[in-house]
Amino acid sequence: MAGHSKFANIKHKKEKNDAQRGKIFTRLGREIVVAVKSGGPDPASNARLREVITKARSNNMSGDTIERSIKKASGELSGTDYESVVYEGYGPSGVAVIVEVLTDNRNRAAANVRNAFTKGGGNMGTTGCVSFMFEKKGLILVEKDDNIDEDGLMMLALEHGAGDFEAADEGFEIQSAPEDFYSLHEALEKANTPMISAEITMIAGTYTALKNDDDVKKMKKMLALLDEEDDVQNVYHNWENEE
Repeated sequence: MAGHSKFANIKHKKEKNDAQRGKIFTRLGREIVVAVKSGGPDPASNARLREVITKARSNNMSGDTIERSIKKASGELSGTDYESVVYEGYGPSGVAVIVEVLTDNRNRAAANVRNAFTKGGGNMGTTGCVSFMFEKKGLILVEKDDNIDEDGLMMLALEHGAGDFEAADEGFEIQSAPEDFYSLHEALEKANTPMISAEITMIAGTYTALKNDDDVKKMKKMLALLDEEDDVQNVYHNWENEE
C-alpha cells in the first residue's frame, strides 16, 4: 500500500454529520439482516455476521444498537429479501471501481449505479473487468498515540496473523488475510489498541492518479452519487487521492 493511505478517507467518514451517519447505520442494519438470514443470529457460528458486527463497531455503532438490529433481523426472516449484486467499471482516466449493492429491486439498482458512472465520466463494465486488480483483505487502522510502542504493536500484530504492518504519519496500517482478521482484531482489542477502523475490504494492487482538475471533479461526483444511493453498501476504487 506504499504511497496510498486510507487515513484521509477514514477521517472524512468519521466526521460525517448525523444524517450521513444515520445512512451508514441504515446500511449496516441491512447488512445485518442479510447476514442473519444467511447464517443465523449467532456471530460465533456466522462469519458474515461477525464481519458486519466488527464493521459496525468501527463505525461507532453501539453494542445495544447492534444487538437490537440482530434481534430485529431474527424476527424479519420472512420480510424483505435483499439481493447482493456487484457492479464493476471505470471512472475517469480508467480508475477501477467496484460497487457492492444490497437491493430488493435489481433493475432500479443497476440503473442508478449506471447513472452514477455515466455522470462521473466513467462507464460500467462486465463482471470481472476490474476485480482482478483488487484483493480481499482485513485492514485495521490504528491511531498514532504516544503510549503506543511501534515495535510492540508490530510484534503483537504479526503474532496474531498480520501479513503486513506499515507505519504512516497518521498511524499504523495492519493488513491480514480475511481468515486471520477476527483473531487479530480480538488481540488488538484486548490490548486496548486505539483502532480507527477495522474491516474486511478490497485493496487495490496498484493505484491511478488523476492528472487534471476536471477528472478529479468527475471522480468526486461519481463517488458522491454512489454514496447517495440507498442500495449501495460499499464502493472500492484505486484512485490515488492524497487529500
